[in-house]
Amino acid sequence: MPVDESRLSGFFKLSVEERRAKVAQLANLSQEQVDALAMHGELSEDSADRMIENVIGTMSLPVGVATNFLIDGSPYLIPFCVEESSVVAAASNMAKRCLVKGGFRTSSDEPIMIGQIQVLGLEDPDSAGEAILTAKYELMAMCNSLPSTMIKLGGGCKDIQVRYIDTMSGKMLVIHLLVDTRDAMGANAVNTMTELISGKVEDITGGRVHLRILSNLASNRLAKVEATFTPEELSNGGSRDDGSKIITGILEAHHFAMADPYRAATHNKGIMNAISAVALACGQDWRAIEAGCHAWAAVESGQYTSMSRWSRDDEGNLVGRLETPMAVGTVGGASKVHPAARANLAILGVGSAQELAGVIAAAGLAQNLGAMRALATSGIQAGHMKLHARNMAVSAGAIGDEIERVATIVNSQSGPVTQQLVKQTLEELRK
Repeated sequence: MPVDESRLSGFFKLSVEERRAKVAQLANLSQEQVDALAMHGELSEDSADRMIENVIGTMSLPVGVATNFLIDGSPYLIPFCVEESSVVAAASNMAKRCLVKGGFRTSSDEPIMIGQIQVLGLEDPDSAGEAILTAKYELMAMCNSLPSTMIKLGGGCKDIQVRYIDTMSGKMLVIHLLVDTRDAMGANAVNTMTELISGKVEDITGGRVHLRILSNLASNRLAKVEATFTPEELSNGGSRDDGSKIITGILEAHHFAMADPYRAATHNKGIMNAISAVALACGQDWRAIEAGCHAWAAVESGQYTSMSRWSRDDEGNLVGRLETPMAVGTVGGASKVHPAARANLAILGVGSAQELAGVIAAAGLAQNLGAMRALATSGIQAGHMKLHARNMAVSAGAIGDEIERVATIVNSQSGPVTQQLVKQTLEELRK
């Protein structure tokens, strides 16, 4: 796909069918994938019944495409599955504003997941830990004896580490299996390994193995992204002075989030608006990703803080960085079971789990800046409520062309857009 084709000028003006056809053409989607995106309930009841228990139906959410993303020199159309208005628009807007500086630059760690084994009832946890390290190659060989495509592709258990933690139940030995899961998220493989060697661990330590489970704090599997924004690109009209003032406001907002957990929670929610939306669209375990991201935000400093880092460089540009755990996969799980997830991965066109991790991190950084720029300028509600007006019109009972007419009227008025105002506007329109 040519570099400029992710821009899709005027994309928002097209009908849903026209947008879908345009994306299908650019991403070379099959008719089956196009049909999956077009179905209001793209997941059949039979497929849903195989995914979870007690299925009674399915629930759909909108899938939108964020445009303008240039990541490591390649253009991307990024599918977002999210119900909140303004998220896709804000991410697309910010992605456009860093094109002049080459877009987003990413790097991702090797896909190493951590499996934890909790060992209790030890008279001497330190000696038990030393015994585990002495036997680690034997234990790794046991892990890698599993018949697994992941291991055949060069993955598998790569190291074993030990930790000692003081708890309300006494001192515990915790064994970490470091497992290269290749292009899989890897939960099932890691959990299988922890269970496989538990008996041997008990023989070696003389203790009792209790929990055997992976950790969603994937600290060895970080996705890293950086982008640079000029004052001119961040300004409202191309003015460097105006852009510099906006950068100052953004940095003040960021410093607030760095210092205050109450602000950081909302700040980071803005980042997750994109990370979770892309993960969900691509069939990832977005709850695991959220848990890892939020935990990592507290690990480094000992206090929950901003996931992102923003600064001003020597040229006066705004530089944003995001480094966070990103346990994603392009094989296995819902990414291969859900037809829309397969179609969305085809739109992205990623070739590996590491590439997917970088794209998701870039979306998170863009969304973070979109929220901070809005807060530092017109306030978050101005743009959000303008896009949300149609939803409010539907909630008030508008149907058909009433929806757009009511939204247009309330958005043209000064002052806040409230549900009461929308209701009154609908009533007057009908009179």
